[in-house]
Amino acid sequence: MSRVSPEYQLSRADVDFFVANGYLGPYAAMAPAEMANIRRDIENDVLNSDGPNPRSRGQSRHMDQPVVYDLATHPAIIDRIACLLGPDLVVWATNFWLKAPGSPEIPWHQDISFWPLEPPLNTSAWLAIDEVTVENSCVQIIPGSHRESLPHTRAQDDMAFGKMADPDSFDATGVIDMELQPGEFFIFSERLLHRSSENTSQKRRLGISLRVTLPMVHIFQDKSPLHPGHTAILAKGKDLMGFNRYAGRP
Repeated sequence: MSRVSPEYQLSRADVDFFVANGYLGPYAAMAPAEMANIRRDIENDVLNSDGPNPRSRGQSRHMDQPVVYDLATHPAIIDRIACLLGPDLVVWATNFWLKAPGSPEIPWHQDISFWPLEPPLNTSAWLAIDEVTVENSCVQIIPGSHRESLPHTRAQDDMAFGKMADPDSFDATGVIDMELQPGEFFIFSERLLHRSSENTSQKRRLGISLRVTLPMVHIFQDKSPLHPGHTAILAKGKDLMGFNRYAGRP
């Protein structure tokens, strides 16, 4: 069995909180000063270059950039998710979320509505590259909203996504603003309702999402939002199933 480092071990109370609320954190993967060095590498080597996905420079960069691969497999993230999903873990998607000043709202949604997974089982980590505050459009979440799958409908034309959770299907009370320092992250379920507002500040907001599932899940790797030739990461443990394609550190 692939062991979890004691410093990242979740307690039974932590696991119960995740089951009840659909999220955990924030936690620190690294100090802001360490993230500052990583941020420079991302700005120089990732954001300014084409990657494996011809539709998006920000997606699947674990395939060609060691700095992204290392973030996607960071023990502070992977070991905590192992306490929720078990010892065999697959990072199947990485995606940068850059909201420049003026970037539009991402509406309330559940990620399960967008993904090429069967069964659609996933736990995500959202890791802050920049300082992330209410001012520059941090992620907002509704604890407990993951307990059911909600209908989604066409989003408004001025929003960043094409569809959103039906506003009549949920109560947007108890919202938490997930403010993060550089190097901090939170973990959330594939059904947790979340959004981010328009960035009305003059500060950029950059983070990365890391999507984690199990080897028994079929990843439709050649389908959007992934792309032909996509490879995942076997981040912890073993794959005894053989359903998906993997590659090592670039």
